[in-house]
Amino acid sequence: MGFADEVGIDLGTANVLVYIKGKGVVLSEPSVVAINKDDNQIKAVGEEARQMLGRTPANIIAVRPLRDGVISDYDITERMLKYFIRKVCKSSKFFKPRIMVCVPSGVTEVEKRAVREAAMQAGGKAVFLMEEPIAAAMGAGIDIARPDGVMVIDIGGGTTDIAVISLGGIVANSSVKVAGDKFDEAIVKYMRREHKLYIGERTAEEVKMNIGTAYPRQELIRMECRGRDLVTGLPKSIEVTSKEIMEALDEPLTTICEAVHGVLERTPPELAADISNSGIVITGGGALLNGVDLRIEERTGIKVTIAEDPKSCVATGTGKALNSMDMIERSQMNKRKPYV
Repeated sequence: MGFADEVGIDLGTANVLVYIKGKGVVLSEPSVVAINKDDNQIKAVGEEARQMLGRTPANIIAVRPLRDGVISDYDITERMLKYFIRKVCKSSKFFKPRIMVCVPSGVTEVEKRAVREAAMQAGGKAVFLMEEPIAAAMGAGIDIARPDGVMVIDIGGGTTDIAVISLGGIVANSSVKVAGDKFDEAIVKYMRREHKLYIGERTAEEVKMNIGTAYPRQELIRMECRGRDLVTGLPKSIEVTSKEIMEALDEPLTTICEAVHGVLERTPPELAADISNSGIVITGGGALLNGVDLRIEERTGIKVTIAEDPKSCVATGTGKALNSMDMIERSQMNKRKPYV
């Protein structure tokens, strides 16, 4: 199928997803890079590098170059993007695709420029930026061009983007730096505080995915959790329950619910009435946390549904936008003149 001339990238704090026009989502890998400090060479990228988190020898570091939805290490982000683009395009170094990258709705101009330049340096011919909630809505199958108001909550790894969309644009929005990573941190803190057990990020993520819940489960489930005893300094294993993890996740979930409430308060009454009829849609990896829809529903009194395949909604939406250049021009945050 020739060269991939148009590529959509969901540059997430936790995962990078790449969409190629005509093929769909072709890559989904963790945003992790392992680097050899001795010669500054990349040892591994993506899933292979994620396996190394917290387990590397002194001369190798496994890093996540994006934090809270924005680039924290420009050089490594650029190299990671270059690696993924080459992996999916499989083209000569002379070939450059057009790239659309999704960014959180709350990023600053400086952060936008960093993303754009990283994508250009990684091999883009032209780079467009698109706001995540718009892409998430399109990926979830919502017709954003209609005059009816729709509300989308995109819970990613670094940020939760909440937006009310009407007529193809964002009417009211909020972006909070509380999402999947903060859920993991909350579990780590809880285990230290309540069980005097020090666990790593990966263990916390496993606990979250297996027994994490945002709303009381019908039946209690348990899981063995391994870490280091803070008192003896020795390895230790304890059993934790879903009820405990719900308690651990209460604070970050409350922050997200309050942000949703804040956006609803700023929504014009006509659109608020639309949302109350059509409900709220949740996308992003955080939508997979058990009961998160029920938790938001309880706080807002509005029906909440989880999009189909929520993790790839943003990447899919980016791809849909690539199919329509006028949508790119409307949604992009480059201050360029529209095509004529």
